[in-house]
Amino acid sequence: MPMVEYTLDTLPQLTNKRREELAKLDALPVDQIDTSDIPELTDEQWAGAVRGGFYRPIKQQITARLDADVLAWLKAGGQGYQTRMNAILRRAMMAELGRRA
Repeated sequence: MPMVEYTLDTLPQLTNKRREELAKLDALPVDQIDTSDIPELTDEQWAGAVRGGFYRPIKQQITARLDADVLAWLKAGGQGYQTRMNAILRRAMMAELGRRA
C-alpha cells in the first residue's frame, strides 16, 4: 500500500458532508466515544515510552570559550555550526544520562 503524505499546502478541501461529520464528533460526549477497537497498551509497550519526546527545549544564548581548533572544525562544516555544536553536546549529555538522543 503506497504511503500518502500531505502538507498544509496540499491538504484536500473539507466537503460540507465532512464538516458535518466532524461537528457531530466534536459534540459527542467523551463517555460515548467507542474505543473498543483500540488495543490496550501492554507494560512492555509502556516500557519504551519517553516523556516529552516531542518537547523542544528553549534555546538560551550564552558566551562560551572554545579552543580555536575546535571552533574552526565546527565552522568548517559551513552554516549551522552552532546547531551542530548543540547536537554534539546533546548526544554527549544523553549518553551520560543513559538515554537515546
